[in-house]
Amino acid sequence: MKKKTALKPKVNIAFYFMVIPFVVLFFAFHTIPFLRGIFYSFTDWKGYGVWNTVGLRNYIQFFKDPAIAQTYLFTLKFAISATVLVNVISLALACGLNSKIRFKNTIKAVYFLPYMLGTLIIGFVFNFIFGNVIPLMGQSLGIEALSSNILGTNKAWLGILFVTVWQSMAFNTMIYISGLQTVGKDVYEAADLDGATGFTRFRKITFPLIAPFFTINMVLSVKNFLMAFDQIMAMTGGGPGTSTTSISVLIYKRGFDGGQFAYQSANAVILFLIIAGISIFQLKVLEKREAKMS
Repeated sequence: MKKKTALKPKVNIAFYFMVIPFVVLFFAFHTIPFLRGIFYSFTDWKGYGVWNTVGLRNYIQFFKDPAIAQTYLFTLKFAISATVLVNVISLALACGLNSKIRFKNTIKAVYFLPYMLGTLIIGFVFNFIFGNVIPLMGQSLGIEALSSNILGTNKAWLGILFVTVWQSMAFNTMIYISGLQTVGKDVYEAADLDGATGFTRFRKITFPLIAPFFTINMVLSVKNFLMAFDQIMAMTGGGPGTSTTSISVLIYKRGFDGGQFAYQSANAVILFLIIAGISIFQLKVLEKREAKMS
């Protein structure tokens, strides 16, 4: 007797009509420009006119440019600081908002509001606050540290960091709340019976169970902060001097305004490789930590 082969279920053609247009749009507006950027990184194109292939000259120059080292150091310092602060504050807020408190939904909406506003708008608003409101308050209160615009000093990056953390923690908080809501009440009831309370319960039970959400937040945070652009352009433009110039700001300024399109394309390719490498490393390390906790 012949064995009957199981027939594969037919996929509704409507699903292809839903997916294919977006695949085409993604390929046209993301993949093709990305591949063109890689190609131009091996040329001397200025963004206009004719061009010639130069091989690895742009990549060799990358390692000789002193401005590159300063920019990458600042971006790395900014990304690490913002990632740590955002995730610590967001996790603390999520634990508070996940508890039984009054006006919980209202408070959630208030914390999420900054994320809904445009980054450039927030940057311009805080530019005015740091430049006018806070110095005026500092002078009236006799506080010298607040009497000048922090964005015009060597501590300008702290002002940018404050605004970035304030706006970014809303998204991370929502992810942590989602993770906390997956933890069953019976787990906490069992922990109470064993005498685990307070920080011990958080360290031994809560955090291991929401570790996958921590991994997501860490990877996304590092990726986003390494590409910091909008806040810096709106608040300092990379100044004073070049003290707050991030990699993305440098690529934009020198690529479009400085006629270094091909050279900054090479910089963008290297930035992509760095971010991809860090993300893969984070996933490997954090997934191993998840496995140990489970």
